[in-house]
Amino acid sequence: MAQLPDADVTEPSRRSTRGAGWGCHTPGVGAQLAPRDSRFSWLRLGPLIASRNDVLARRFGDPTDEQRREWLRRLDDYARAGGQSAPPRDRLITRYADRERVSLALLGDPGEGDASQYVVVPVLEQVAHDTDFAVLCSDVVYPAGGIGAYADRFYRPYADYPAPIYALPGNHDWYDGLAGFMTAFCDAPPDAGDPEPAFTGSWWKRMLLKLLWRRAPAATAEDVADMRWYRDAESQQGGQPGPYCAIDAGPVRLVLIDTGIDGHIDREQGEWLREVSAGDRPKILLTGRPLYSYAALQACPVEGGGDVNEIVTDPAFNYVACIGGDDHNYQRYPVRQRDGRVIQYLVAGGSGAYLSATHQIPNVDEHLAPAVHEEDFRCYPLRGDSLAHFSRRYDKLLGFGLGRLVISPEEATTIMAERVGIAPPRASPGAVSERARRAAARIYPLPARGSAPAHNLMSLLFDSNAVPQFKSFLRLDLAADEIVISCWAATGCREHELDPVLEDRLRAVPGADGRWEWHSETPGRPVP
Repeated sequence: MAQLPDADVTEPSRRSTRGAGWGCHTPGVGAQLAPRDSRFSWLRLGPLIASRNDVLARRFGDPTDEQRREWLRRLDDYARAGGQSAPPRDRLITRYADRERVSLALLGDPGEGDASQYVVVPVLEQVAHDTDFAVLCSDVVYPAGGIGAYADRFYRPYADYPAPIYALPGNHDWYDGLAGFMTAFCDAPPDAGDPEPAFTGSWWKRMLLKLLWRRAPAATAEDVADMRWYRDAESQQGGQPGPYCAIDAGPVRLVLIDTGIDGHIDREQGEWLREVSAGDRPKILLTGRPLYSYAALQACPVEGGGDVNEIVTDPAFNYVACIGGDDHNYQRYPVRQRDGRVIQYLVAGGSGAYLSATHQIPNVDEHLAPAVHEEDFRCYPLRGDSLAHFSRRYDKLLGFGLGRLVISPEEATTIMAERVGIAPPRASPGAVSERARRAAARIYPLPARGSAPAHNLMSLLFDSNAVPQFKSFLRLDLAADEIVISCWAATGCREHELDPVLEDRLRAVPGADGRWEWHSETPGRPVP
């Protein structure tokens, strides 16, 4: 394994506002890499209409499970037609299995295709250029899949990343029936189209869905060949045996699941998950929806009964961590199990999409203790930085840009520490102005997470390419004697492109009883 990047050069946000990117004097070059006129906005009618399958599926019935089954049948047929054997039933990628050490980059929800995605690229090149492969975790392409969108949202931004890239789909990748994802990552023919959706329910519901359901836009082999020119080196070629699969990354198994549109997995995938999870090898689950987020356990049902977290917590399967996208920030919950084990649950969805607030994460002790304590919880951006960021957005949108709703990072840090009941994570002024407190009282309860049903509204209101960006991604370094997970920040500031900011790091080592023991190595003050 290559030596981990040195994090001592630049202070993290827990030590200074400068480490968070406030007061940046020189914007970075990452934003300039984005295609001209690439600004992604939900204000345009097109993205809203293209995303309509989300509303239709949640209200009238979701055909995703049967479409996924058909995709897997097609993969078998494509392989046989090409004179190859069908993908293995275990859907296991073994090209890294015999290595003693493996490293990878994990980017969650990257695919807006504008400056908010491209600011991550220079930091990725600095701290993850030597990794063996990368994984895109949820929502590879916004707003609604489609192979045509992959040029500027996948192939172009990661053109210089030298290793293969694998992925698991998010809900947005399913809005074209997964056709774009299957073409980009599973070598499905670009002109195959998505499987015919099978609608259920009354006749009028089936008619309505058939009329309104968005199908995959047409694509040709020439279109895809032009995109793949950006990543045509032999070292960059990967390919995976389906939207859900597993990767033997040296001594650790990564298990990638596909949670579709509404956050569940189908019956066959549930059976596969139990089979591929068997054995003593330590495992990390990667999922399109986090299992813990905003200080709450999130359901991930299995069709026919059960929940994914029941598998993750079963000691027979030896899961040590679970990482999910969908919420566009970084959160970490070290959850203690009844038998004494600790499983790390991470949210890692901050690699390109609009920011999801962290200032609305409540005190963890009040919701999850004794399984998780507030002093062990981590997030990025810090709650105070999140409040300061959204105060600027709300001032521009609701305060006519007069500055009356703007809260400084220093004052926001103090205010959030008081609200949550913790010590401030970094030095802050002793006094907070009454104006700032009035602004916080107005801003704090307003929607800022961007989740359904306000998903489209919040993303169009609060998507911003201003510095600091508060983007992030993970680097995982895996070996038989340690597992290291590092969270790297991408603020959009030039100094942080040259000297990247390490926001969090955790390390696991095998204990005397064979269980993995986690140790936090968060730079800066320990309190989030």
